[in-house]
Order: sequence, then structure tokens, then C-alpha cells
Amino acid sequence: MEISSNSVLEVLKQVLHPEHGKDIVNLGMVQKLLANDNKIDFTLTFTKVNDPFASSIKKACTRAIEEKFGKDIVLEIKIKANVAPKVESPYKAKASVSRVKNIIAIASGKGGVGKSTISANLAVAVARTGAKVGLIDADIFGPTIPKMFNVEGVQPVMIKEDGMDLIEPVKSFGVKVLSIGFFVQPDNALIWRGPMATSALKQLIHQGAWGDLDYLFIDLPPGTSDIHLTMVQEIKVTGAVIVSTPQDVALSAAIRGVSMFTSESIKIPILGFVENMAWFTPEELPNNKYYIFGKDGCKKLAERMKLPLLGQIPIVQGIREGGDNGNPAALGEGIMAKAFEQLAKNVISQVEIRNQTLPPTNKVEVKQKV
Repeated sequence: MEISSNSVLEVLKQVLHPEHGKDIVNLGMVQKLLANDNKIDFTLTFTKVNDPFASSIKKACTRAIEEKFGKDIVLEIKIKANVAPKVESPYKAKASVSRVKNIIAIASGKGGVGKSTISANLAVAVARTGAKVGLIDADIFGPTIPKMFNVEGVQPVMIKEDGMDLIEPVKSFGVKVLSIGFFVQPDNALIWRGPMATSALKQLIHQGAWGDLDYLFIDLPPGTSDIHLTMVQEIKVTGAVIVSTPQDVALSAAIRGVSMFTSESIKIPILGFVENMAWFTPEELPNNKYYIFGKDGCKKLAERMKLPLLGQIPIVQGIREGGDNGNPAALGEGIMAKAFEQLAKNVISQVEIRNQTLPPTNKVEVKQKV
């Protein structure tokens, strides 16, 4: 039997799309059809990614063609998704965050290691160097940054910029701060599904009136989650700082955090580790060190992974009081302030090294398949 494009199309008209109830030819799904001699080649085009009927429609096409032209036919059916391009939001297209020089993720493998305390004090310490600094509290389900900056209950105002309504960050201790905590009651638990949380993060990123910043720190939730993935898809992250305590259970979780950022699909450089709660020091006895959680666990891990140890932060009563009272320890003059001052210098140094030796980070592109 003679094989032609018209004869193949007549056969394919027998194949219906179950969802639309129409044949695939009249739906315009059959494209790039080549039919001659003993070979048939065409592309099935779907209008959405991961169409659940893709596999069954391809099998139905194969069955119909083989019944008509025989099983000796050389048949190749390609599948693609012809999805309309998404129209980028003007907030994302003209986002103020695009004027930030360096975006630094502060992460931890597990909760309870003092990541937000490190984030808050690091941001303050870097701001004290004269740099322009911002901080996003991306711990959507447990925002604590407003309390640490003594701005609980403050409601950011909306401003106009380039015809868009933007959220003006709250400025405290020289740091521009945005947190979901500004928009919910402090005592209310957030019961949100993943898409709601990621949408909130996108708004903080793209609708924040960040202006020209040298550093924007992002305090992430513990572990790895949709929040982390949303961040790397939305913005170009300069590098990540991993916070851990010295004990083995925290270190094993920190390794997973490093693995996520350095994975082939994400490729965000690790600027280094911060060992929090490295030892306990009574403020009245600054030379005394008590290794409650073990000694140098994070330091040894950094050496093993050939990554910088950015700082070792001791446990001092003042750091807890500062966090509870909204008065960051980095503002003082004692051993904690000096520890955070050194941490800030080390982070700035590692950012400079990273920018001199590595290309800019790309946003993670989601590859869609039918």
C-alpha cells in the first residue's frame, strides 16, 4: 500500500485525545509529518507539560499505523510540549533585587543550631563596616528576625517605584529587613501549603524596595525544602554560608546542606562554615572555654571538605539576651562583638575571592518534560 502524508493523516484521525474528545489531527497535534517508502516520522505536540495522555496517545498512533500499513513499517514518533511562554511579572522583570551586588544564603542542615542568630548578627556586623546590607527572613514558618531586630509589630509601608507598588524594608541597626513576620500576628502559627510559602518568598524578593545593596543575606529555614529551591530559581545566589554546631548529628546534617548547594543542578559555591556554640565562655571569665557540644567538630569538617571555617562563635549569656531583647550582640564591645566582627571580615573576604575566581552563579532553570 502506498504511504503518503495524506494517507497517514487519515489513519491518525482515528486517534482521539481522551480529554478533548477530538482527533489529534484536527487538534493540530500532528506536526512535521514525513511519509515515504517504508518510513513514517512525525511529532506529537501537546499543549501542556507532562500530559497524562501522552504515552497512551503515542501507543494508539503506533497501533493504528501498524494495522493500516503493517508492522514492518519504520515508525518514529517524537513528543514535545508546545507550551506558551510565561509572561514575566513586571515586579520580577524590574526587580529592585537586581541591583544587589552579592546575595548570600545562610543555611543549616537542621534546626536549633542558631542560624537566625548568626544571620542577624552577621548582617549587623557587615553593616558596621560601612557596607549597604539587607536581610530577608525566609524562614517562612518560624520568622524570628523581627524580634532579634526589635521591630516586632512594625508594618512596612508601600512605596511607588517605576510605577510599581513595592514594600519598603524596615531599617534597623543599619540593615534593611523584610520578614513574613511583619505581616502576621506574632502569636499566630502559619499553616500554609508549599505554594503559599514560596509565593510569600517571591514577594519578599521581587517586591522589596532593596535599592543598591552590597550584600543581601537570606536566612533560610533549616534543612532543604521548597523555599531553598524557589530561592535558587528566582535569583542568582553569590554563595552560601553553612551554620552548624560541633556535635556529630549537626555536622552530618550540614554535609547534606553542602551537597544540595553544590549539586550538579544548583551549583552554588560554599563560602564556608560557621561553627556556632563552639564552646561556652562565662562573660566574667573570657579566657575559660567549656566544650559542651564537643571540640572543633565544624573546624575538622571544614578541613576535611577543604572549605573555609569562617568563624567559631561561643555560647555567651549575652547573645541569648541580645536576641530576646532585640539588641544584637554584634553591636556591643565584648567577646561576642569581636567574634562577629571577625566573622564579617572573613565572609567579605571569601565573597571577594569567590567573585575573582568563579563566574557568576546562574539561576536554576527547571527543565520541563512531557
